[in-house]
Amino acid sequence: MERGAVRCETPAMARTPTPPLAATVSFIDAINRTDLDALGALMHDEHRLEIGGTEPVVGREANVAAWRGYVEAFPDYVIHPRYLTSNGGRVAVLGTTTGSHLGLPDDEEAKLGVVWLADVADGLLMRWVVLDDDGPTRAEAAIPAEIAI
Repeated sequence: MERGAVRCETPAMARTPTPPLAATVSFIDAINRTDLDALGALMHDEHRLEIGGTEPVVGREANVAAWRGYVEAFPDYVIHPRYLTSNGGRVAVLGTTTGSHLGLPDDEEAKLGVVWLADVADGLLMRWVVLDDDGPTRAEAAIPAEIAI
């Protein structure tokens, strides 16, 4: 062993269950890496994806299939979180995207705010909601109005 090096005899263990904020960051990371296995592992069996006024996608398998279709259609999709806050099992994320279905140049799309709400229980996402960044949404998500994207 090198001089000054320390050997750890205890194996590293992650906190279980993963705290809501960490689970949400991992979920975003899995989306950005298009790692559908990791994404599915972070979803509850009854996971719900809610986007605007569309019908929710319910169930892990249905959601993984939906994400597979989305990342195949938009392989450059990335979520850029700018501000995160949590209260119990609810995590709110303010940010932007690039490479989405909007078909905008990245510099234009990156000016459009998005709010994501994650409801997390036992380290798994029960619900992922995608909302426009507006006053009522920020109030519901407890994101201060003065936070800029």
